[in-house]
Amino acid sequence: MKTFWTPWRIEHVRGEATVVPGCLFDPPGSSAFDQEYLLLYRDKKVLVLLNRYPYAHGHLLIAPVRHIDSISALQSAENLALMEMLQTCSAILQKHFSPDGLNIGCNIGKSAGAGIAEHLHFHIVPRWEGDHNFMTVLADIRTIPEHISATYHRLLPDFLELISSPSAKNDDS
Repeated sequence: MKTFWTPWRIEHVRGEATVVPGCLFDPPGSSAFDQEYLLLYRDKKVLVLLNRYPYAHGHLLIAPVRHIDSISALQSAENLALMEMLQTCSAILQKHFSPDGLNIGCNIGKSAGAGIAEHLHFHIVPRWEGDHNFMTVLADIRTIPEHISATYHRLLPDFLELISSPSAKNDDS
């Protein structure tokens, strides 16, 4: 039998995780990245977070910087920035994890399954053939093979490259 260690999830599994004040998608400060908040990228329109309680290894959250709750409230420039970031994040996940597929989704409204309905966001979840095991099926627990801080450091260089690109610096619109 293999042992999977995911100790950072125990507070979440037990329902004892600290509730963070404010919105997850509004990390404090203006930094383009911040490990404490698992913020991999932020510019004027979009941000990317590593999901603290992932469904699978490398699970990313992409959101507009502006605090809106509906896709219909997106401005054209925000919509374009989100779609381009979804495309970029998909390529980064393929590069680092070689998943067999990706689930990309957006739950709008609490009744549609949005855990944070107040701030529009997309999920990108890497998927592999046979990635559902008995833990998920029987115990409603997922196992993640790499510590979340290691995943953050693995992905960060790609996002730092985006931050330092000329197009990011000139994006004043």
